[in-house]
Amino acid sequence: MNPSPIHTDLCIIGAGPVGLFAVFEAGLLKMRCHLIDALPQIGGQLSEIYPQKPIYDIPGYPEIKAQELVDNLLEQAKPFSPTFTLGERVDLLEKQADGSFLVTTSDGTQVHAKVIVIAGGLGCFEPRKPVLTNLEAYEGKGISYMVKNPETFRDKNVVIAGGGDSALDWTIFLSNVAKRVTLVHRNETFRGAPDSASKVADLAKEGKIDLILSANLKAVSGEDRLQQVILDDKDNKELSIEADYLIPLFGLSPKLGPIADWGLSIDKNAIEVDTKDYSTGVERIYAIGDINTYPGKLKLILCGFHEAAIMMHSAFKYVYPDQKLSFKYTTVNGVNAF
Repeated sequence: MNPSPIHTDLCIIGAGPVGLFAVFEAGLLKMRCHLIDALPQIGGQLSEIYPQKPIYDIPGYPEIKAQELVDNLLEQAKPFSPTFTLGERVDLLEKQADGSFLVTTSDGTQVHAKVIVIAGGLGCFEPRKPVLTNLEAYEGKGISYMVKNPETFRDKNVVIAGGGDSALDWTIFLSNVAKRVTLVHRNETFRGAPDSASKVADLAKEGKIDLILSANLKAVSGEDRLQQVILDDKDNKELSIEADYLIPLFGLSPKLGPIADWGLSIDKNAIEVDTKDYSTGVERIYAIGDINTYPGKLKLILCGFHEAAIMMHSAFKYVYPDQKLSFKYTTVNGVNAF
């Protein structure tokens, strides 16, 4: 049985930079926001894929790291108290009699909102899964594709597969949480940050983790849940590891996901919008950022910021149908006055 729905003015699907700035623009108009993201942390692909990548085209910042931009945007949004549901995908969107929407996530969380704002970047990120014949049988029973709560792995035998930043970072972190961590990578070198790779190598030398290189996942087994992870090592010999959890971290692939079934006009995996206010073909649903498309579209963060500001003035009429919007400059009134 689902708990009572979360009630908000706007449900923003996507907690990346454009979604976060949309919270600020909504707050200036006294509209409340709840954000949902399939990733387990705020920041979208900036935080998940390249947190240390420098960005050069944000006004006022000759250079800023991706994660620093996310942190600043979150700080900018804080006065308006946004709420978040993270690590859950939006699966269902139901129109209500009054024109509002009931959103249901993959974990059963429900959000009631007057307006839907799709700010999902390139779409819903889905994990790249290893090709194993019985993989699905153990999903949720020992196989996880993200770390939502590290305490889940307390005193457990954990196998992490991958060679990027996520695999390295979680190996380092969980080495102090899990009973035993084994990191498996198909190559001899890592794609992640050199400093993280060095720390992992040191942990292996100190005997705090097991590091298996030039090996591939071959199979998983267990009765009611995961018990064994089987590898092919560099000599093509089979190696079995006792495991309570397997966390394959092979990166993410962007997909439109269930959004494709919402009756929106889709062109090449992007949502077509009216540039007057970035509305979709469905009333009360807007799309901003990289997930939308229109003639002359540029997939830039700063363009998403512009779209967020414009669409919020259009969404106002659904949240406050009896009020006339009075535009005010923040340079005159400040933020607290809104």
